[in-house]
Amino acid sequence: MTPARLLVRAATRVPRVLQKLDSLLVSTPRVPSRAFSTTLPLLQGGPPKPPAGDGKDAPYLGTAKRLPEFNLSNKVVLVSGAARGLGLTQAEALLEAGAVVYALDRLPEPSPDFHVIAERAQKVLGTSLNYRQIDVRDVPNLNRIVEDIAAKEGRMDGLIAAAGIQQETPALDYTPEDANRMFEINITGVFMTSQAVAKQMIKFNNGGSIVLIASMSGTVANRGLICPAYNASKAGVIQLARNLASEWGEYNIRVNTISPGYIVTAMVEELFKQYPERRTEWPKQNMLQRLSAPREYRGASVFLLSDASSFMTGADLRMDGGHSSW
Repeated sequence: MTPARLLVRAATRVPRVLQKLDSLLVSTPRVPSRAFSTTLPLLQGGPPKPPAGDGKDAPYLGTAKRLPEFNLSNKVVLVSGAARGLGLTQAEALLEAGAVVYALDRLPEPSPDFHVIAERAQKVLGTSLNYRQIDVRDVPNLNRIVEDIAAKEGRMDGLIAAAGIQQETPALDYTPEDANRMFEINITGVFMTSQAVAKQMIKFNNGGSIVLIASMSGTVANRGLICPAYNASKAGVIQLARNLASEWGEYNIRVNTISPGYIVTAMVEELFKQYPERRTEWPKQNMLQRLSAPREYRGASVFLLSDASSFMTGADLRMDGGHSSW
């Protein structure tokens, strides 16, 4: 047979082959897209399966009947540095997700906003916000308070370690006392708080999630912001989280970090009075061309403490408006 005839014969066979394949695909029953997820066993600590709904449960939006993996009902969560600012904002988000929250802070009395949120938690949200005064450097009392809370509640499920300090001083002028104070609170304090909570999680054998508040400053050197010890401490927090995650994963304890960008808090507003140019210069340094507000980190905290992030550990969630992605 000549090459020309071979080409003609092959060309007439291709449509027949395709027609047979098409009929085979049409006649073969398709596997539902959900079949894969329902045939695999759910790992311990994984998110619960959403209940079947008929569309009539709209009033339950934000409860266990909708997006149940984000629900924190019956969970006990500690938030250090929650007397005010970012820590208090995150505590409120956890309350709205259903958690019982204990705020730890060194202030003798929390901010007035704290009491407003506590009242709303009790009267509207059906949960509670409690305050315990403690300096994270006082490790014996820190352990005692965490143990007492766990014993009272009968469990320990989560921690947001938001306690920390900032000091803007040139490296050539830093004293060892100031540097050690920075590291003692920002690294050792975070470490010891995490340890105290993890011990209770292991004691009650129910796993849990620990979130350490780091900073984009743990990854980059801030242009025009002279804080070498602070940046080093936040880099230490990110690395600490990875190591805690590697050790405590066997207990079903997850450890992650959130690295915020510049946040406009009451303390930053005071800083702007001293350095007014930063109010206009800082927004120019990120891709969104603005500064963030504490409320913009609410969802991240709920996500990391809930089953919505059940397979996430040893990770850093950087939320800096793209500042460090240029």
